[in-house]
Amino acid sequence: MQSWQLKLVGYGAVLVAGGGFGLGLGRPLPAQAAAYRTVATQKIAKHAYHRKGQHGAVYNRAHTKRVASLRAYPHTTWYATQKATLRHGHAKGVYLYVANASRSVKGWVWHGYLKRGKAAFHLKYAKGAVALDANTGKVVWAKNANHARPIASTSKIMTLYLTLKKVHSKSGSWHSIVKTNSRGLIAMGKNSSVGGFRFKAHHKYTVKELYYAAYLDSSNNAAIALGKWVAGSNAKFIRQMNAQARAWHLGHAKYVSASGLENSDLRRYGYAYGTANANEVSPKDLAIVARHLITKYPRVVVDGKIGAKTVNGQLCYNYNNLLPGRKYYRASLNVDGLKTGYTPLAGYCFVGTAVRHDKHRVITVVLHDENEFTETRSLMTHAFAAKEMNY
Repeated sequence: MQSWQLKLVGYGAVLVAGGGFGLGLGRPLPAQAAAYRTVATQKIAKHAYHRKGQHGAVYNRAHTKRVASLRAYPHTTWYATQKATLRHGHAKGVYLYVANASRSVKGWVWHGYLKRGKAAFHLKYAKGAVALDANTGKVVWAKNANHARPIASTSKIMTLYLTLKKVHSKSGSWHSIVKTNSRGLIAMGKNSSVGGFRFKAHHKYTVKELYYAAYLDSSNNAAIALGKWVAGSNAKFIRQMNAQARAWHLGHAKYVSASGLENSDLRRYGYAYGTANANEVSPKDLAIVARHLITKYPRVVVDGKIGAKTVNGQLCYNYNNLLPGRKYYRASLNVDGLKTGYTPLAGYCFVGTAVRHDKHRVITVVLHDENEFTETRSLMTHAFAAKEMNY
């Protein structure tokens, strides 16, 4: 006496005959050969599943319409809430009613194509990413964490660190005057695509003013001016950036720019440096730089929550869209920093940080992303739930 089992192979149905030793032969059963009929249905406790392999599909209950191929959802967690036995011709099979987290895709799938448990966490768009426990320095999650790539204006995190380092030394202060009369810096301020902050001839800018311009508004000329104030020249400051990276034992960090602009843009303003075109830093090393900044100079997470600030009559707008009142804000995350970045070469980059109710802080980095705030939000949520951050 043979037992028969209905299975979906690829997009079609297969009737498999199995013997007592688990061996069987299969033959395709045309979809139109017989209608699917429900033998029994029951509600079940909600359980998480993910696909077991490359095969299978989600169908409507009558199996007249394929809703989705499981092949297209390699990192999706499906939540099952019903179980049904369906008959197709002489064969019967157990199916689960499943839906993804947003319930945008739902339907019935043969239970054998699913495996119990949530799918592994995944970021679809970021080419490199990391989540770092700011308290311990441990990596909680990573994607290409040690692969250096262009980081755009997130480079300013190192510039801010070195600026604050001098401010807190005996050689500088918040009220120190910064030279801003360079032709190149003035010209950059007049070009919104590379400057963002106009240096007015009659005004003497302080370190504190340019700190806010570079941090909140991501002003490139303000960052370069700060670097020159710190080290005496643009070239000396970039060498200082690299020296600091070496002192922290960052093996995947190389700087050629104080602002994050590439040399292909800086050259016309007289601020190109070195032979490489761009700063290239790995997600992990960038997170470590951010950790040093936050740990040594915690005021940056206070300033990081400022949505906008007027500096000498100019509005410096914080482009962190995870802040309160912004499109991607989520109260449970309590994001209070840190730095956005974009160039066509680097793509959208974001270094974020958030603190949990128990004061546990996470630092996240996403590089060359298409949905940097959505993916940062997902990464922060995943990191806070990870066992590494719950000890």
